[in-house]
Amino acid sequence: MAKKEVKANSLIVTQVRSKIGCLKNQVCCLKGLGLGKIGKKVTLKDNSCVRGMIKKVSHLVEVEVVNG
Repeated sequence: MAKKEVKANSLIVTQVRSKIGCLKNQVCCLKGLGLGKIGKKVTLKDNSCVRGMIKKVSHLVEVEVVNG
């Protein structure tokens, strides 16, 4: 039998504000998400780890949900 492919939702995360003046753990979260410059976009899997990192830097990023 073939495996069922489950298409997971994805998130497009865009950095809209600078990391200057932010706490060290927030800068580390941006780096972990693959961000670092204003205007950069990354596509990430929608899971609890990524959601937690986005929550820490929610004032610096915009998030779009893409169904897979």
